[in-house]
Amino acid sequence: MTIQEYEDKLLQLIDDGIDTATDDELFAGGYLRGHISLAAADCELENESQLSVMQGKVEQSISNAKSELSPSDYVLVCQMWQKVSA
Repeated sequence: MTIQEYEDKLLQLIDDGIDTATDDELFAGGYLRGHISLAAADCELENESQLSVMQGKVEQSISNAKSELSPSDYVLVCQMWQKVSA
C-alpha cells in the first residue's frame, strides 16, 4: 500500500463514521484529518514510502499539538487515531 492509499483509507474510515458519530467523534475526526494529510504530504516531499514512518509523523504531530487541545480533547483525538490506524 502506498502512502496515498493509506491516507485515503484513513480518511475514508473517518468519513464512514460521520452519520453515526457523536459531536466529540466529529471533532476528533475533523482534527485528525489535518494531521493525517500533513503527515502524508511530508512523506511525499521526503520520498518516504514506509507506512510506519507516516504513522510516526501523525503521532508526533498530534503530540506536538497537545498544548492546543484541552486534556479531554487530546484524549479524544488519540482515541480516534488508535481507532482508524488499527
